[in-house]
Amino acid sequence: MAGGKVSARQKMINLMYLVFIAMLAMQMDKEVLSAFGFMNEKLETNNISTTEKNNAAYANLAVKASEQSAKFGELNKQANKIKGYSADFYAYLADLKTKMTADLEDKKAYESMDKTEFLNSYFFIGDKYTKEGQEFLNKIDSYRTNLINVVGEDSKFASTIKDRFSTAPVKNSKTGLTVEWLNARYEGFPLVASLTNLTQMQADIKNTEADIVSALLGGQMEEALSLNNYTGIVRLNKSAYFAGERVTGEVVLGRYDASLVPDKVTLNGADATKSVKNGQVIIDMPAGNVGQKEIKGTIFFTENGEEIPVTFESKYSVIAEPSSAVVSADKMNVVYRGLDNPISVSLPGVGDNNLNVSASGGSLSGSNGKYSIRPGSGNIATINVSAKLSSGKTVNSKATFRIKDIPAAMGSVREQYGVVRMPTSGLANAPIAAGLPDFEFDLTIRVQSFKIKVPGELTIIVNGNTLNAAAKKALSKAGRGDQINIYDIVATANGVPLKKVLPVTIELTN
Repeated sequence: MAGGKVSARQKMINLMYLVFIAMLAMQMDKEVLSAFGFMNEKLETNNISTTEKNNAAYANLAVKASEQSAKFGELNKQANKIKGYSADFYAYLADLKTKMTADLEDKKAYESMDKTEFLNSYFFIGDKYTKEGQEFLNKIDSYRTNLINVVGEDSKFASTIKDRFSTAPVKNSKTGLTVEWLNARYEGFPLVASLTNLTQMQADIKNTEADIVSALLGGQMEEALSLNNYTGIVRLNKSAYFAGERVTGEVVLGRYDASLVPDKVTLNGADATKSVKNGQVIIDMPAGNVGQKEIKGTIFFTENGEEIPVTFESKYSVIAEPSSAVVSADKMNVVYRGLDNPISVSLPGVGDNNLNVSASGGSLSGSNGKYSIRPGSGNIATINVSAKLSSGKTVNSKATFRIKDIPAAMGSVREQYGVVRMPTSGLANAPIAAGLPDFEFDLTIRVQSFKIKVPGELTIIVNGNTLNAAAKKALSKAGRGDQINIYDIVATANGVPLKKVLPVTIELTN
């Protein structure tokens, strides 16, 4: 049909075909844009997961550094530098992404993110870079340099870091021409593609962190597995013993392994090889006389044909049998009626779970050395303690405490006591409260009612803790310098009625 006359019908068919092709091309573009968007979502999800794992690794390394500073302290410092550099660069990229999508109503309308104007104008001005474009390059270069300074040029990570965060010119595979990195990666690209590119850079940051920190920690862990780095640990059943008791416990290695069998064990100069059970050196010997004692020895292993000695050392004290328990009030030397008063009970050399504790003059609750007593109506509360020692002797002891009422509270407005200066509007809307500023207990005080006296007006009784309509009306007639008295405050502390609440006076400032 070339050169021939085309019918109107054929023209219509050709036109429809062209429209169809155009629509197909547009549809393909939209699918590509959506694919970039979905990829960006996936990367962001992975970044969150990697961040959580990295934080756990940082925390693990920090714990090890606190426990073994000589071994992990310097590694923890390196990790913290990497963490800081990475956090700063990651936040910068996040801020840039926020700016890119600031004008979008729907952040997931990927098919509409086909424009190139934002980064084209944000990074480029003519054939040069804007201040923001140069800053972007500087951020990448600085991050790359800082990380290499931490790990060292000889590190196995140096080449990876240089490759992931390179800003060197890029050679176009089609034209063979060399193009500046920023132009090659961000000039003329759809918004969603650039957004995904930045998220990928964030992923590179997180993956780089994970690689380096895992290697730092893993290297030391591998070294720690060597028996040369083990220390024997003495674990006694208790740290102090009575004269005549037997010292019981075990000696284990820093990394306990039930399958680990030593070649020889010495304990306080004697051969204790036969006392080894399940990788532990079982201790069972007389405590000795009163005073400080020492347990020390050596565990011998064979590693790579070489004998490795692992030493251990610990101390314990032998004390005389007590004749009475130690009872102390956690707050003060009195207990308060209506409150749960904390009481600690202990007996040297006897476990808290082996004490028999009772009370008179109040109800007792708690266990294992930590108790609370709620006094009754009397004036004295008594804590009774008894325990049977390992020698068979029974020890009985008691302690008495005075029972006092909760002291008088003080009325307050906006946590101020005595004479409070404030404007009329402030008082009208402020709740009336009460407190005990110097009281050791944490109390929940609730005001139930009070009286208010405005100069020249009748006293008004208010139920609740805020001024009612009548009180506000009377208050509206007061002027600057007038003193408003709030008294006969009725309140409860932890549900217990307070016997007395001191008044509070408000001097109006307008």
